[in-house]
Amino acid sequence: MSGGIARLLARSAFGAEVALTGTERERMAASLDVFDRARLTTDVYGTTRGFGPLVGYAADADPGAQGLGLIRHLAAGQGEPLSPSVTRTMVWLRLRGMAAGHSAVDPRLWQRLADQWNAGFTPVVPREGSLSASGDLVPLAHAALAATGAAESQVAWARPGEAGGGGPAEPEAVLRGLGVPGVVWDARGALAFVNGSSAGLAVALHNHRELAAAVRLAAATTGRLAALLGADPDPYHDGLSRVRNQRGQRVAAALIRDELAAGHARGPDRPLQERYSLRCAPQVLGAVLDQLRFQEEVLLAEAAGCTDNPVTVDGAVRHGGNFHAAPVALASESHAGCLHQVALLMERQLALLVDPRANGGLAPLLAAVPGRDSGLAGVQIAASAQLSRIRQLGYPASMTTIPTNLENQDHVPLALNSATAVADMLARLRGITGGLLLALTEAGRRLGAPPWGLWAKLADASPALRHDRPTAAEVLALAELGLAAAER
Repeated sequence: MSGGIARLLARSAFGAEVALTGTERERMAASLDVFDRARLTTDVYGTTRGFGPLVGYAADADPGAQGLGLIRHLAAGQGEPLSPSVTRTMVWLRLRGMAAGHSAVDPRLWQRLADQWNAGFTPVVPREGSLSASGDLVPLAHAALAATGAAESQVAWARPGEAGGGGPAEPEAVLRGLGVPGVVWDARGALAFVNGSSAGLAVALHNHRELAAAVRLAAATTGRLAALLGADPDPYHDGLSRVRNQRGQRVAAALIRDELAAGHARGPDRPLQERYSLRCAPQVLGAVLDQLRFQEEVLLAEAAGCTDNPVTVDGAVRHGGNFHAAPVALASESHAGCLHQVALLMERQLALLVDPRANGGLAPLLAAVPGRDSGLAGVQIAASAQLSRIRQLGYPASMTTIPTNLENQDHVPLALNSATAVADMLARLRGITGGLLLALTEAGRRLGAPPWGLWAKLADASPALRHDRPTAAEVLALAELGLAAAER
């Protein structure tokens, strides 16, 4: 699951490079020729006419001034920046979309932008301010302005986190240090760059990869919990899943079985039917896997498409709405629902494991000495709060649409808002995940279950709970270990 997205993200990561093929260069030149001939005889949005509701007015006769004006007025974003890795994917998506040969972008402009990207130049892009309706105009405008190196643009990174990279700096200084020139935008190139759905799509792609790993990790925690408690293996039998006829369920059940020893059987003190957080895990996680498979198809199709306006196709300039990011919005809203299912399952498994009525005779809250110690009470309380926050963040952004831009944009998808909400939900899911992994590690130690694979790594990272201790950093460290293992 998410293999195609993982490969895409590897191609857009630091250290990767992008280049035009000869065929792509020819297609771009042909598209530009169609566009240049069309604007001599007819009105073309954003080039001979103004932008948005101002299309009824003539554009600036200077294409450079028209393009710079577009990105300057749109540089109005606020909030925390997108991560450097997401921003790098965002720009890569614009480069690949324009290289498809429908955007009428001058190959020389494309090459200058690609040279910056290949050198590691990464703009600082605020994540708030996009409707994802005429593309992600505002965040992409911040990237476009930084690419010019203009003093009025915001800061940029150069290979953040790598040796010699350093923190944010003025774009002109970063470009000079990298030995690459700034971009000089024309009207068509600037519009093609900012009109794409690439900001919300980039966030959604990164979200998808982490969510897919979280599902695999949730299957592993289910199997480990069943193994530790001696739960009935029947719910994970392939035959049971086969007759349900849901592909994802069979995959999830197989992942759970991977954690069970050969010959695992129900223990004499376990109930015939466990709580649903154990018994129905294949159904829950399987449904999520099936949704992720569909979402991956949609997101990869979007990444391979041309999402700006107008475009050249079949020798003509066509005006339309390919920049409307409804596919990304709906995929992200599905991510939110899927993520909540995983979070709820893992939070309930944590609750089961600290409950003396269900945890196989272990101490309440896994306290070392109940009364003197409170064990994982704080961990469970924090996990409950994180689940509540996930629910608050999961409301579909597309259901809060606000017509704007003199009613020109009267139906907007808010895809970036949905995607960044999912990113925030994933951060909360890590807290729940780490709490469950801590509980499983401690329970395995007390039950004398030999750790292996991931569980051995977790045991090394989490000392025995002989007295109460702060666990905030430990919980996140265990979550990172678990997710990293699940991504492989």
